Amino acid sequence: MHQRGMAKNPKQAFQVHRSSLSAWQIEERTAGLKTADLKSAQKHERGKQQSASVQAGNSTQDHLEQALTYFERIKDYIPLKKNEVLQKHLTTVESIALQRGLSPEGLDVLLNVALSGHLADTVNTRILKCLIPASVIAESSVVSAVSRLCVGKCSSSTQLLFLRWLIAMFDFIDHKEKLHALYGFFFCSLQDEKLCPYVCHLLYLLTRRESVKPFRVRRLVDLQAKMGMQPHLQALLSLYKLFCPELVSITLPAKMKTYFKNSESLWKAAINTIRRRNQGTSPTSQQLILGTGHPQSRKRKWNTQLILPACSTDTKNPTRSKEINHADILSHSESFPVEQLHTFSQLLQNIHRLEFPSQMGSVLRNSLLLHYINCVKDESIYLRLYYWMGQTLQEECTWYKLDNQQYEEEFKDFLDIVYKTECFLQGFSSCEEFLYKSLPLWDGFCCRSQILRLVSWIPLSSFSEMKPHLCEPLAQLFFTSSLYFKCSVLESLKELLQNWLNWHVIQLDMESDPKISPLNTTLSGLVNSVAELIHFVGWIATVALRLENNATFLLYFILDFYETVCDVYLKYNLPLLVMPPPGVFYSALLSMDAVSLNQLCYIMYRYRTNLVAAKENELIKKTILQFKFSSQTYQEYNQYIMAMVGCLWTSSAFQKDIHPQGIRLDPEVLKKTKVQEVRNSFNIVHHPALMGYAILFLQQAWPEDKTLNFNLIKGRRWNWYLEYLYVQGLQGLKLFIESSINRVSQVSQTKSGNAQV
Repeated sequence: MHQRGMAKNPKQAFQVHRSSLSAWQIEERTAGLKTADLKSAQKHERGKQQSASVQAGNSTQDHLEQALTYFERIKDYIPLKKNEVLQKHLTTVESIALQRGLSPEGLDVLLNVALSGHLADTVNTRILKCLIPASVIAESSVVSAVSRLCVGKCSSSTQLLFLRWLIAMFDFIDHKEKLHALYGFFFCSLQDEKLCPYVCHLLYLLTRRESVKPFRVRRLVDLQAKMGMQPHLQALLSLYKLFCPELVSITLPAKMKTYFKNSESLWKAAINTIRRRNQGTSPTSQQLILGTGHPQSRKRKWNTQLILPACSTDTKNPTRSKEINHADILSHSESFPVEQLHTFSQLLQNIHRLEFPSQMGSVLRNSLLLHYINCVKDESIYLRLYYWMGQTLQEECTWYKLDNQQYEEEFKDFLDIVYKTECFLQGFSSCEEFLYKSLPLWDGFCCRSQILRLVSWIPLSSFSEMKPHLCEPLAQLFFTSSLYFKCSVLESLKELLQNWLNWHVIQLDMESDPKISPLNTTLSGLVNSVAELIHFVGWIATVALRLENNATFLLYFILDFYETVCDVYLKYNLPLLVMPPPGVFYSALLSMDAVSLNQLCYIMYRYRTNLVAAKENELIKKTILQFKFSSQTYQEYNQYIMAMVGCLWTSSAFQKDIHPQGIRLDPEVLKKTKVQEVRNSFNIVHHPALMGYAILFLQQAWPEDKTLNFNLIKGRRWNWYLEYLYVQGLQGLKLFIESSINRVSQVSQTKSGNAQV
């Protein structure tokens, strides 16, 4: 800006004779002078604003330092009433903390004074509520604060608020080794009924395998007997049981639930404000402030990536850091911290002694940790992850709370991350609980694609449990929403079915000896659940076709679902076949779209292949098979086949269709329609979906004939027409005709050209 302004200085810009200046040149020179003056004034104004901003910042920092110095010097009890100095410094700390957060040193000072007992409870409460970190919280400050709890000078309400603050800020603490050493102290605090829920929450975050001791298990069991089945006690006992199942003999609920109350609500808005304000800082400072390389998110735990803590030693010396990573840590430390995990080779070398983070949200964006979870199969890690996921989903759901609606895009991003993690780990039970709770309140618009993708990963369970929580609210939205929403739901349910079937295949592969494995109840439960899901989709599909007037787009998604259903037996080794309902079958058979008809032909071909294979297995393995298809399945298949052959091949659908909901009509009714050649209306020549191909075939075979006489397609030309259809890509039709139609009729075609038309 300065150079541009100097370039327009008249002394440098114009080196010409004054006598040769014309009127327009003089005008231009004057304009240049005015432009330079304007830019100079703008630059001066910006300089003044920057200077004022710097001065204001320095003044604010001075006020904060004065306030911290005041609080640091407090040694005796100071009342709040009529103490203007205390009120002034308290207000200063509150305003600055809520605007830009506090440094680790400032947090240390305020923590000590808030728990020292030298101030009134109202002052302590206000101080604890404004303890918002601008970067990280020093572990030494937390340890010092906990030591003050041992003195017993602060009230129980202050202790409770401190525990809530510690839980909410747990992810900001730079190190946690010394905090783990205080596990016994926190455990002793369980005897206080008011503090017990929050102490359990903190212990849940701190618990490691070595933390589980017999006397602690006995103590928790005694507390549960005294207080009843409290969710916070169940959470800690569940974690103990996963670490040491031999020590916890009591039965705990298998279903996940919300174990702990939300502890961060008091500080959440302020932390979000500070993070949004700090989005304009440098990438390095953003990582230190947010603990993540993705500063657009308002919650650190959503996008947390594991980086070296801000206060780590020798962070400015990369050579020394490498020495620490590969020498000191590997040779001297008993556990390998995840902050040092950067490569897959490191994971393989240290997988047996990897120390997982206490806040499980940090694994979502870390592929190495996801590999670790998938390989190790540590139930305690899954329990922590499920708990964290359930809490976060419930707290951040945009249709649970009106305050969350402004963060819908961020919630979508979070759900996308959850979905990718689910695909990697093959599902989350906590997502199941979230969906069961949220779907009855969901409007079908907010985060639509994300929610439906999560639905596809609901783990296998009893369908009777799923129906009221998943199927009923989903059906209500399905019937009252747009065509595209219906198609999205059908696609999601198809993926859900595929995930269940894939899970079954994986389970079969894991069984060492199928003859002695307890597959009876598991397999029967799976068969029942899959069958109920297929029947549910068949029901909503039939109703949707009526509502949408048999829309071709909708029919494609329905038939796509049944392409999976028809191959369940052979492809997924599940003894189950469910035929599509008549409302779906006849809509596809009489469709005006060739793609739908071709899909139906392929589906019926695969049904036949699966049924034939099942029948052969029944004859070969009579003593081994525990599941076999009912005669009703074969009967329904035969009815559909007769209807299809009658339509497409023998032109007798209206006479020979024997399905109760079929298209059989009395001859008197057919006469009243006054349709010429009504019997041929749906064969492969006259079918509305294939008539376009028949016209093109006639035009190519008899280009001089402009009458389009469909009766010409008979005899050998019938076979030529079939080959033409196959060349056009109707492979489903080809497979169906070759497998389900007895081509002995070819002899009669040669003798009598109109045998089929």
